[in-house]
Amino acid sequence: MKTDGGTDAAKRRAGERAAEDVEDGFVVGLGTGSTTAYAIEAIGRRVGDGLAVQGIPTSFQSRKLALEVGIPLTSLDAVASIDLAIDGADAVVDAPGSDAHGTLVKGGGAAHTREKLVDSAADRFVVVADPSKLTDRLERSVPLEVLPAAHTVVADRIRDLGGEPSLRAAERKDGPVVTDNGNLVLDCTFGEIEEPATLADRLSALPGVVDHGLFVGLADATYVGTDGGVEVRQY
Repeated sequence: MKTDGGTDAAKRRAGERAAEDVEDGFVVGLGTGSTTAYAIEAIGRRVGDGLAVQGIPTSFQSRKLALEVGIPLTSLDAVASIDLAIDGADAVVDAPGSDAHGTLVKGGGAAHTREKLVDSAADRFVVVADPSKLTDRLERSVPLEVLPAAHTVVADRIRDLGGEPSLRAAERKDGPVVTDNGNLVLDCTFGEIEEPATLADRLSALPGVVDHGLFVGLADATYVGTDGGVEVRQY
């Protein structure tokens, strides 16, 4: 993987630290994104050294990388449980004492529906991040995966909730982003989100919403790569 300085080195440290938690015989959820990619590569190296694991990818991207590095793959309906999920985040609330501490915003790669499915099914879910993803106030836009026929209706309901929706446009092609599930993505801004659990419930209740990028109460720990090593936040 191409490196680009200190931030990339921090991502690598976080990803490789999470890969150390994988034990022989584990079923591992493989998240999506640049930091998680380092974990997948590290797990692949351990598989090459004899580690026996099975991976469940959360996107085409993570599946492709896992196959490239030699991780045997399986699916949710073929296993009894997931031992560990490793995934990144676009934002992690780092505010000890706050009800929002450990809340994540995911979906920058439009894979949050499958990520939430796999991460919530795991016995343990570890987030990997660099310090730029930490925030004491949750102000980032929230991605929603929506059925194509419902995106205008959902957009109206988001406005009713005080948000401002924007249909995510694709790069290097005309038209909107289409998820691995064949749906569209609305990026919704709400200003500062003081009660993420309440907003999460309201978004989940909207007809036409497949899932949203607020991950509330799912993470067990965040591994934060730094210049000097890895800091661990336990929740």
